[in-house]
Amino acid sequence: MISENLRDATGRRVTLHEVTADTWRSVADMAPHVSQRAFAPALAARYLLLSLLEDTWTSLAVHADDTVVGHVMWARDQDGSHWIGGLLIDASEQGKGLARTTMRTLLPWLAAQPGHFTTRLSYAPANTAAAALYESLGFRPTGTVEEGEVVAALSPNEHLSRGEHLSPDEHLSPAGA
Repeated sequence: MISENLRDATGRRVTLHEVTADTWRSVADMAPHVSQRAFAPALAARYLLLSLLEDTWTSLAVHADDTVVGHVMWARDQDGSHWIGGLLIDASEQGKGLARTTMRTLLPWLAAQPGHFTTRLSYAPANTAAAALYESLGFRPTGTVEEGEVVAALSPNEHLSRGEHLSPDEHLSPAGA
């Protein structure tokens, strides 16, 4: 389990867990809002298959208290950098600060991994909500485009130096979704 003791806007504790035999169906059934289908698969099952078949990505179930509410995956590149992909919060759970809280939970954990020096991710140029979220967390476009997506990077500890690391009791507002 990965935890920074952060809570979503409704007060639920957000943690990241290995996808298990008990949770894989819930994770696979996570679906983005219809308006996001141009940027994400209709179901998180695609991400689980990617993790299983490519042996590059590690899938994590996003929990709010004891409820599976989303999916995120990460990988380590040969150069030691980490990649975040497949961040998907179920449509019924959006607007509660879960995407931001998920990132604020995963980023310090990745930064603490041996040999870590940067975290990268990519997003569709038209996905302005994702771009705004990632920029608010300190990610900056690298100028590289891969498979039609903007690559953005975060240097180690930038999220901490920007004051983005929340205290265990701090709640996120719905506007910070």
